Parts: sequence; C-alpha cells; structure tokens
Amino acid sequence: MDGFSFHATECHASVHNHYGGHVLSGVQSTQNRRGRRLIQLYVGLALYGASSALLVESGLGLEPWNVLHQGLAELTGLTIGVVSIIVGATVLLLWIPLRQRPGLGTVSNVFVVGIAMDGTLALVPGAHTLSVRVPLLAAGIVLNGAATGLYIAAGFGPGPRDGLMTGLHRRTGRSIRLVRTVIEVAVVATGFALGGTVGVGTVVYAVAIGPLAQLFLRLFAPSGASGGSTVVAEGPPPRAILRR
Repeated sequence: MDGFSFHATECHASVHNHYGGHVLSGVQSTQNRRGRRLIQLYVGLALYGASSALLVESGLGLEPWNVLHQGLAELTGLTIGVVSIIVGATVLLLWIPLRQRPGLGTVSNVFVVGIAMDGTLALVPGAHTLSVRVPLLAAGIVLNGAATGLYIAAGFGPGPRDGLMTGLHRRTGRSIRLVRTVIEVAVVATGFALGGTVGVGTVVYAVAIGPLAQLFLRLFAPSGASGGSTVVAEGPPPRAILRR
C-alpha cells in the first residue's frame, strides 16, 4: 500500500504540473498580449497627435475635425490640443443618448491625442517654404495612417468621433457613408468659418487616409485575427471605424 500511495502521489504531481503549467503559461501569455496591446494603443494615439501636429505645421490643410479644432483655437485663444480634448469630451457625452459604450481606447483618445499634438507643436519648428511644408504634409498623412492602424488594431474601442458616427448610423438607420459625410461637411464648414485651414492637404488626406489605415491595420493586427475583424471586437465594425 505504501508503494502504491507513493506512486499515486507521484502521478498526481505529474498531472498537476502538466496541466497547471499549461494554465499558468496561458495566463502569462494573455497578460503579455494585453500588455503589448496597451503599448500599441498608447503609441498609436501619441503618433496620431504627432501626425496631426505635422499637418498643422505644413499649413496646407488639415483633416476635417482638426479644421474645427484649429478654428475654435483661433476663436478662444486655447491651444489646438486643448480644444481637441474639450471637443472629444463633448462628443463623448453625446454617446449617452446614443447608448454607445466607450472603451479604454475611447477615453484615452480624448486626452492622449491632444497632449501629443501640443507637445509636438512645441518641439517642431515652424515651416515657411514649400520644400519643407510638402514633406511635412506627406509625413503627417502617412504617420496618421500608421497611427490609426496601431490604435484600432489594439482593440480597446473606437475614438469618440468614430463612435458618434456609428451611433448616429444605428439610431437613424442612415448609411455610414451618409452620416460620415454630413458630420464632416458640417465640421469642416464650421471650422473654416472660424479660421481653420482647408487646402490641398485636406483633399489629399481624405483620399489617402482610408487605404493607408487599411494597410496599417492589416500590418498591425494580431496574427490570430481572422481577416483583421476581431481586433475591434470591443467597438463598432472595422469597416465603419476605418472611415474616420
């Protein structure tokens, strides 16, 4: 009996080590993946703010929402980054009647992008010649696409402005394309009237950002994601989000 008891205990320890080791390894792997996703989220948001600052410095035209932010900054005397934070927080409040559920990425988007934008503007010297402004514009658009792919692929929820678009789509039954167009035309028109910069850069951004974001989303999506669709499971469908 003593020999049998020893053998049984030994087998139990072996089984426990085998399955317990797998469980522990799985937990550690999950924690590591979440850690990488968090880094990816905040790097993406910081680069998004930096890319927007490059577009501001180019003086050749901004993406639609930053046309509004710049116009409000001219009106209020606040920095464009601070205005971006205020507008983002206000848009987030509009999620309440739309019954949208923000994620960590949504709330982080409000603050990190604006802070990174002001920080980059403080560091990058003003550009006065086209030979400098055009490369700034190109770098800003490409970097914006990469940043968009990074933070969306992290899967922590869409930005507040994306959520407004998809929330209105669900509430009104109108197409994403129509809702997006109406919102961005209103945003650009208001921003331009307040002194925001609209130019060739605005047009180039509108044409290029979709393909660039799609390219970088596929590049940065987790290897286990099927077709890149599962990386945004906590937010609206990827097709809707990519049309930021």
